[in-house]
Amino acid sequence: MSALRKQRFYTLVEYYSLVKKSEERYEYWNGEIFLMSGASPEHVMIADNILTLLKNQLTGRNCRPFSSDIRLKVPSAPPFRYADLSVVCGSLQFEKVDGIDILVNPILLVEVLSSTTERFDRHQKFEFYKSIESFQEYLLIPQNQASITQYVRQADNSWQGNEVIGLENTIHLPSINCDLLLSQVYEGVL
Repeated sequence: MSALRKQRFYTLVEYYSLVKKSEERYEYWNGEIFLMSGASPEHVMIADNILTLLKNQLTGRNCRPFSSDIRLKVPSAPPFRYADLSVVCGSLQFEKVDGIDILVNPILLVEVLSSTTERFDRHQKFEFYKSIESFQEYLLIPQNQASITQYVRQADNSWQGNEVIGLENTIHLPSINCDLLLSQVYEGVL
């Protein structure tokens, strides 16, 4: 019979203290703290490609893309989460929680999938994100094949899914009126 490891639970005060002191990114869930580990080179390249493509298309418009370092308020999964990319249109709205700025109004969220996060990102994290009032569009992007799964919020608050496959194809992002050519998304990766 194996001994049970005693699990330590953290308060939000302890978590906020860690976040303020650390250069690392941590997420809090039901008293546990999880280090957001480093990403693969492919993951980083895809996220960087998308950030560059969106920055170029959004120049001069009232929308702004953010990398994975921005904290997002997710009402159904407090205190905050991180997406690989997010876009805000209009004024940036932050809520200060224990001295920490948390973005409350993203319109588009992007997750680059890995074998360890794919199931969570496709299901539970998406459900959490739906509690963000401003959230209109979600992109899921695997690292090992040229495809993008897109979910767009409809007028009745349902979500319509779409998948685009192949480097030669383009996907339109209605929430921000931009297009992504998959060959540019996967440049240097596939």
